[in-house]
Amino acid sequence: MWTMMNDKKLSLPSKIWDDVFRYLAFGSGLVVILLIVASLITLIIQSWPAIKHYGLSFIWSTDWDPLAEKYGALPFIVGTLLTSFLALIIATPFALAGAIFLGELAPKKIAEPISFIMELLAGIPSVIYGLWALFFLVPIIRAFQMKIGAPPYGLGIFTASLVLAIMILPYALSVARDVIKLCPNDLKEAAYGLGATRWETIRGVILPYAKSGIVAGIVLALGRALGETMAVTMVIGNSSTLPSSIWDLGNTMASVIANEFNEAQGLHLAVLVEIGLLLFIITVIVNLIARIFIIKTRV
Repeated sequence: MWTMMNDKKLSLPSKIWDDVFRYLAFGSGLVVILLIVASLITLIIQSWPAIKHYGLSFIWSTDWDPLAEKYGALPFIVGTLLTSFLALIIATPFALAGAIFLGELAPKKIAEPISFIMELLAGIPSVIYGLWALFFLVPIIRAFQMKIGAPPYGLGIFTASLVLAIMILPYALSVARDVIKLCPNDLKEAAYGLGATRWETIRGVILPYAKSGIVAGIVLALGRALGETMAVTMVIGNSSTLPSSIWDLGNTMASVIANEFNEAQGLHLAVLVEIGLLLFIITVIVNLIARIFIIKTRV
């Protein structure tokens, strides 16, 4: 009887702490949702004058003349998507190869220092990447453009994409490496027992097992690329015209806001907030599509 009473006394505080943790977790999730909704409502309210004045034509218009109050978001939408997806195309093969090397092939004394360096790259401020690109990468790109007959700007969509690729590489690589390292040894040993080579094991066992995590890392990298501002602003050329090739100067949604927000007033300010609203919507849509793809890869 005494033992049962003691067990009840011990279990009561444990139940209370379980309830406290559950309510805290629920409250934290609710706060995140409320912040997202509040951000969306604020953007809609602040951009309403521009939404009412231009309507949906603002999305596909290519005009950008603040003096004449002619505004269109298409050049910036194209610039954002072009730089982000081009950066993803450049970074993904290196991220996947690096993740396989660090997670499966490299000895521990080599993998740990390289992994630490890759994680340090993720913490470097974007303005440092921008300065490095201006003084080191831009002259190289300009020389390359002169050889192939492209406009020798040095700056532009391609340069911004290269900088973004370097910036998002640690995100995709780190997530993919961690998921690859989680592959059970039993699966790998079974493949080796059936006579599979190391490459066949990686291709047929490890990568299928880790594919959802690899896709998740790529999505995380894409989200980082879509919202990057400072480094892109420094090397993209800040041209408000619709780019016709990857060698052209351009602008992204984030960079045009950074360039013009301080001087904007009235309708111009509302237009910039509407561009921020469009960036918010595009980011949500891209992440929802990617989330659906991740769920499908788990099946």
